[in-house]
Amino acid sequence: MRVSKEKSAENREALLTAASRLFREKGIDGVGVAEVAKEAGLTHGALYAHFPSKDVLAAEAFSHGFAQRMAGAHAWAGDRHPPFEEYLGNLISTRLRDDLAAGCPLTASASEAGRQGPALSQSFAQAFEEEVAMVAAAIDEAVPQDVRRQLAVATIAAQIGAIAVARAVAKTDAALSDEVLKATRDAITVAFAARTEAG
Repeated sequence: MRVSKEKSAENREALLTAASRLFREKGIDGVGVAEVAKEAGLTHGALYAHFPSKDVLAAEAFSHGFAQRMAGAHAWAGDRHPPFEEYLGNLISTRLRDDLAAGCPLTASASEAGRQGPALSQSFAQAFEEEVAMVAAAIDEAVPQDVRRQLAVATIAAQIGAIAVARAVAKTDAALSDEVLKATRDAITVAFAARTEAG
């Protein structure tokens, strides 16, 4: 039986949503395509009708999840232009640490991206650049552009590492997990003040 274009688009969306959530929650290597298809309410064959390989699925699911995250960030900001400090508090937070399934794909996939194919690496790089641009835009325009970019790159890289470490130790040492987040936020705040004052 032939599937309509609308139903095909719905199936593709269901697969991307399921894969994005499962990959963030369990890791790319921890999830098989059969599990993704089952979670989406589809067959194994239906998945391969949309994605020729797990590598392609992983790259597209990553981009799909990141687009959802950015839509959430834009909704959070609304018409405001939140300052850098507000972004920092949102990026390096217990809320982000604790929300694996709906959290940031960058923090969920950073350690795996280097072991996957070039498609995921490209999706990761594009998402990283988009997040950097968002954070750089939150820094006062009086600060030189190269300094704004440097601070934004360091912030996102530190955020990914801090969330990864905080998650890794949270089950056995909650105090250390919280300390990692606070220490990282504090260190970035100090670096931000020093670099923006120096110009």
